[in-house]
Amino acid sequence: MGRERTRKIQIGNCTIGGGSPIAIQSMCNTKTEDIASTISQIHRLEAAGCEIIRVTVPTMEAAVAIKKIKKEISIPLVADIHFDYRMAIAAMENGADKIRINPGNIGNSDRIKAVIDTAKERNIPIRIGVNSGSLEKNLIEKYGKVTAEGIVESALAKVKLVEDMGYDNLVISIKSSDVMMCVKAHELIDGQTDYPLHVGITEAGTLYSGNIKSSVGLGIILNQGIGDTIRVSLTGDPVEEIKSAKLILRTLGLRESGIEVVSCPTCGRTQIDLIALANQAETMAAEFDCLKGVKVAVMGCVVNGPGEAREADVGIAGGIGEGLLIRKGEIIRKVPEEKLLEALRAELNKLAGKQST
Repeated sequence: MGRERTRKIQIGNCTIGGGSPIAIQSMCNTKTEDIASTISQIHRLEAAGCEIIRVTVPTMEAAVAIKKIKKEISIPLVADIHFDYRMAIAAMENGADKIRINPGNIGNSDRIKAVIDTAKERNIPIRIGVNSGSLEKNLIEKYGKVTAEGIVESALAKVKLVEDMGYDNLVISIKSSDVMMCVKAHELIDGQTDYPLHVGITEAGTLYSGNIKSSVGLGIILNQGIGDTIRVSLTGDPVEEIKSAKLILRTLGLRESGIEVVSCPTCGRTQIDLIALANQAETMAAEFDCLKGVKVAVMGCVVNGPGEAREADVGIAGGIGEGLLIRKGEIIRKVPEEKLLEALRAELNKLAGKQST
């Protein structure tokens, strides 16, 4: 099937599917009832590049809070529902742009239909979410254990349930913390449905392990043309999820935004604190998100620095007490070590000025 051929779904002011740009999502880790904290976190996520945000709705207070939160944010808001169908209805009544449910855990068919009817009245998309950790016992028994085949069968059965109730404004997510099981599940479901797919490795872990697992899993899936919106699930500040998602998409050539920073791994020739310099350069580069397709090189020595930085738009290479400013592989001038970042910023400002004219 591939993302070019999935149907388009409108989520607030964001379109996914049908070849639309892959949308980046995250989820607040605040209490939704704490309206001020939730709005503050969403503003930080918006600034980082989040395009769809999800909040948990475990209580009626949280459902009602959606109305106030919506007034203060610019991106679509998704209500995450588990167990209580009334929360789904209340969230939609209070302005949720989309809801995420697992029909298997919100009650009998009458309760599911009540949710579907409310969504139909308001034309609100529903994300049908199935995780390997919540796979039904009968499917575990059928396949002998939790499998990709079981995850896909569960998801498609739930989709059919909703379709049979007369609704098809749907997004599907099939997730697992087992990276290769998740990959296989997406390969299996591709071609069996034209609904857009929300892709992620669930419960991926901490910033370190979660990024590695998400990069591997999402990289394989997205590179096959599968996936219309993504979330990198990390245990930590959700802003880090946005940074990671943007880098994954840019590395795969699926998004051209911001600056790519490359740096050498250091060796015995390194005469400066390259680790600190590279981190500082990467932090500074994030301020120039408006720059498209720009590569910055941060090198540790003046011996190989110019050559290694040849493919970069601008680079710096450190030495003892001084370094080099490099543009397109050509040495522009020597710069005192403590002025390297300042010189790099000046070059980026020049590039930003050129791109804006």
